[in-house]
Formats: sequence, C-alpha cells, structure tokens
Amino acid sequence: MNYIGIDLGTSAVKLLLMEGSGKILKIVNREYPISFPKPGWSEQNPTDWYIQTMDGLKELLEGSDKALVAGISFGGQMHGLVALDEKDEVIRPAILWNDGRTAKECDYLNEEIGKKKLSEYTANISFTGFTAPKVLWMKENEPENFARICKIMLPKDYLAYRLTGVHCSDVSDASGTLFFDVENRCWSKEMCEICGIKEEWLPKVFESYEAVGCVKAEVAKEPGISETVKVAAGGGDNAAAAVGTGTVGDGACNISLGTSGTVFISSKNFGVDENNALHSFDHADGTYHLMGCMLSAASCNKWWMDEIIGTKDYATEQAPIDKLGENHVYFLPYLMGERSPHNDPNARGTFIGLTMDTTRADMTQAVLEGVAFALRDSFEVAKSLGVHIERSKICGGGAKSPLWKRIVANVLNIKIDVLESEEGPSMGGAMLAAVACGEYASVEEAAKAIVKVVDTVEPEPELAAKYEARYAAFKKIYPACKGLFSKLL
Repeated sequence: MNYIGIDLGTSAVKLLLMEGSGKILKIVNREYPISFPKPGWSEQNPTDWYIQTMDGLKELLEGSDKALVAGISFGGQMHGLVALDEKDEVIRPAILWNDGRTAKECDYLNEEIGKKKLSEYTANISFTGFTAPKVLWMKENEPENFARICKIMLPKDYLAYRLTGVHCSDVSDASGTLFFDVENRCWSKEMCEICGIKEEWLPKVFESYEAVGCVKAEVAKEPGISETVKVAAGGGDNAAAAVGTGTVGDGACNISLGTSGTVFISSKNFGVDENNALHSFDHADGTYHLMGCMLSAASCNKWWMDEIIGTKDYATEQAPIDKLGENHVYFLPYLMGERSPHNDPNARGTFIGLTMDTTRADMTQAVLEGVAFALRDSFEVAKSLGVHIERSKICGGGAKSPLWKRIVANVLNIKIDVLESEEGPSMGGAMLAAVACGEYASVEEAAKAIVKVVDTVEPEPELAAKYEARYAAFKKIYPACKGLFSKLL
C-alpha cells in the first residue's frame, strides 16, 4: 500500500507519496503567502493551507493507482494559533510560530505566574512563539474575536480537521502550546485556568501514530481517493522530521541545519533541565524528547551569502576555507534573537575578532562555525542532564555542505551520520501513516526498515581539540554582549 506525508511548512506545503517499503514515488510542493501586517507580526490564512494541500494531492496522485493509498499523516509548523468559532469557521488569520507580538504576555506568564509553575504544569516556560501567549494577546487586544472562540487548533491539526471533521491534535505538537502537561500527555487544567480558556476548546489528543478518523467522502472525491483512507494525527515538524531520520527510541539524536537549527534528542525518560534552556516535549514515537532550538541556522549562511556577499554559489565561497579550528573571527548567529539556550529575543548577530588581515573566507568560516558553536550550547545542556551522545543524524539544507558537516562533527566531537534520503517532516508523516495502518507495528520498526545511513563523518582528534579551545572562547562572547543588545534596539 501507499502512504502520503504532508509537511505544512511556513512558506509551502510539501506532499510526499511513499510505498510501504519506504520507496519515495513522488514529491510535490505548493507555496502560499505569508503576511506581516505590523513589524514583528507573522500571519497566514488557514484556508490557503487547505486549498494548496488539496491541489497538491491531485498532482501528487496523477498517474498512480489511487486505490493503493491507505493512509495520510502530517508534520507541521508548530505553535501557531488557529481559532475557530461555533461553526468551525476561522475567526482571524493564524498567528504563526515566528510572530513576535507576545513579549508582554510572555513576561506575564514567566514573571507573574512564574517559570517554576509553568515548568511544573507543562515542562516548559513561555516563549513568544508558543500558543498560550498568543491566546492571551487575543484576549487582551481582540476581545470580540476571543469571545467567539469555540476551538483552539494548531496549523496541521486544522488540515486534519478539514480532511476528517475531527478536532484533533497529537502529543508532540500539543507539547509546544504551553497548554499541555508533557509528562502525563494530557491538557493542563491549571494552564487553562491561568489563560482563561475552557478545556473543551482544545482538541482531543492522540499519539502521533494513531488514526484519528478517515477522509470524509466529499473530501476524498476531489483527489479521487477512497473514503476508507485513514488519517493519523501526525507530529510537530521537528518530531516528524526526527521520525523521518530514524531518530526514535532512547538516546538517538538528530541535528537539523534548516532555516532554524535544532538538536533533537529522543529519550524513554521524561526530563527537564533546571533553567528550561531546552524544550521538553513528547515524541511522535510514544516516548519523550529534548530539543534545543536556535532561531537562525542555515538562514545565517543564506543571509551572509545572498544579502551581504551577493552570491548564490555557496560551494565556491566555501572552497578556500582550509584552516579549520584556527579562525580568529567569531560570529554570534542571533539574527532573529535566540531561543535555546539563552531565551533572549534581544540578542543580535555579531562578528567579533576582525583585524586588517581578516578575509572574506574567514568571515564565511565564522558564520558556519558560529552556528555549530550555538548547537554545541544545547548539547552542553543535555550533558548536564546526564545525556551522553556519541553520534547524530543530520538533515536540512545546510547538511548538503561537506565542509559544514565536518565542522559540526568536530565542534561537537561526535560522529555525524548522513542519510540516503532526507525528506524531513513529509517522510516522517508518511511513516506515521504507515504505522497507523498496520504496515509496521511501531514507529521504531518503521524507522529500522526505512531509514538508511550511507556515510559517517568522523571527528578528527586534533581538530576537535582545537575547536574545544575555540568553543571555550565563543561561550564568553554572548555574556559579554548581553547587556548591550537591549540598548541597541
């Protein structure tokens, strides 16, 4: 049988058709607009997601046997607020994960309610991107819209609702709302009371690999699939991507060098670091995970190449870099503020150590190394919890660079495994659908059968030692600059 994975991203939806064996048959992308109505705001029309997904499904299935489609599932942009009224109609444009309007609400939650209580109720503290502060913002600034709310949904879950008619979410995506009790995998009554919402406004929560229902007959007719096609709950984009890279079970790790960067560590045990520097979420495989999230990763290199240097030839710019571990230039990759481990929206990108003999290649190298050092920051927090990582998968656009993979392997001093196929959340979504339909008994079984490592980048002892010294210097830069950032706004 065949399975469809739908990755509802920030700029486009990506649809993937996979055989039960894991063979990818076809991939389709459909873009949709994003609006920035005010500085720092970021919104989308949920109807655009549905329209482009349905158009994409029709193209995805052209020329294939549609009767073979058994299941559909998702990976999706997390934290977004989709508010529905009593008729299940969208009340206002969705407020997205990268929207920064909720600083006041986050301060209220973290300072007045208190980080200790938030961590006790949800295993996390408040960030501007999370869903709960968006609801508080709506309550304060759009009371007429807040009064109409009958359902609060996440972006991919709105798609699942449109396909099935079921108001649903999954444990991994719900973990990023600040309404969810991560340890006990259920909605937090305390957080509902704090935010002044009714628990019935929140959808039913499933494990990511569980079927929530089947495609409605009138919806199935459009792409020509059967109304018996099962729809699985799916996962937040990072959890779904982790499934797609085989980062499941206990102690597995995946590094993502996408627009943002993540260190994703799966664990059979629930855990929270004392400063909440890492997110503690439920994983799509039925366990837990820790995640360090930096807001700018491969986007730092894109900014440097496209906007500053003015080139798209990334490989040529990286070619002269041959003295790794010896660069005197450092770069703080905080172009959009930073989440893990600093939780500082005022942090800014910074070059330091420039001299008259600094070259263009030195600065390019500093950007690549700065991102790797920032990933190392999250690794250090995980180590403080007793987590020991010897190797990691790697994915994302930045992982296409052999140089960057070598830098990451040596800065972190771990083995970096390169995958045969890396399709991110869409692949994870298809795998979750396969588990929901009984093709595999568990997510771990699916990962073992489908995900294949084709290369490993080994750390080099001499170079890793050089980077150890460089990282020690890097760690001192942010604390030295922190007090300046807010004054530069």
